[in-house]
Amino acid sequence: MTTVVPGLVKIGKTGSGNFEQRMYNLERNGYFNVVGLKRRFAIEVEDYDEKEVLLDEIFSKSRVPGSELFALDIDLVVQLLSSLEGTQIYPATETKEEVFDRATEERHVKDDWALVPNGIYHMRKKERAHGLVEAEMEVKDGSFIVKAGCKCLPVKHGAWSPEARKNAPIVDGVLEKDYETNAPSTAAWVVLGHAANGWVVWRDSQNRPIDHYRKNKQN
Repeated sequence: MTTVVPGLVKIGKTGSGNFEQRMYNLERNGYFNVVGLKRRFAIEVEDYDEKEVLLDEIFSKSRVPGSELFALDIDLVVQLLSSLEGTQIYPATETKEEVFDRATEERHVKDDWALVPNGIYHMRKKERAHGLVEAEMEVKDGSFIVKAGCKCLPVKHGAWSPEARKNAPIVDGVLEKDYETNAPSTAAWVVLGHAANGWVVWRDSQNRPIDHYRKNKQN
C-alpha cells in the first residue's frame, strides 16, 4: 500500500477472505499514525509467513522500527511481489505480467528524474485565462518541491486532479509552504491546476527546459 507520505509504503499480510475488510479499514483509518493508505498490489501465495519474513529481511534497513512501514520505491516492491508464484488479488483488471511491466516502466521514468541536478528551477508560462504564471521548484535528491508563495491556478469545476494537487496547502490561490511532489509534471500540475509536461515548463538558470539533462544523458 502507498501512504500520504511519498516514498513510505506498507507491506503486510492478511487472510484472503479478510482482504477487502482489511483494505477498507486501512484506507479509512490509516496505520501507525500514517494516513492516506491506498492498495497497490496484493497476491495470494503459499507459505506467506515465510515470505513475509523474507521480505522483512530484504528490506530491513528501510523499515520503520516496530511497524510494517518501509521507506521504499513502491514500484520496486511491486516488481518483487508480482514475480512471486501465486494468484494476483489486486489489481483485478491487469495480469501479473502487465503489473510487473508497468512497475518496471515507472522505475525507468524515475531513473530519468534522477538526472535533474539539485537546485532551483523556474516556470514562466502564459495561460489564456490567467496571464503569466511564475513559480519556482527546488529539486532535492529526487524530490520536486514547489516553493512557497507561488500563485496556483484554480482547477476547472468537475475536472480530475491528482492527490498532490488536492492536498497542496493552497489558500486563496497561494501556496502557503514548500510542497514536495514526486515528479516534475506533478509539480507543474500543483501550480497550473491541470496536466502539463514538467520536462518542458520547468527551466534551469540558463532557461533550458529540464529535458536538457535527460537528452544529454541519452546522447
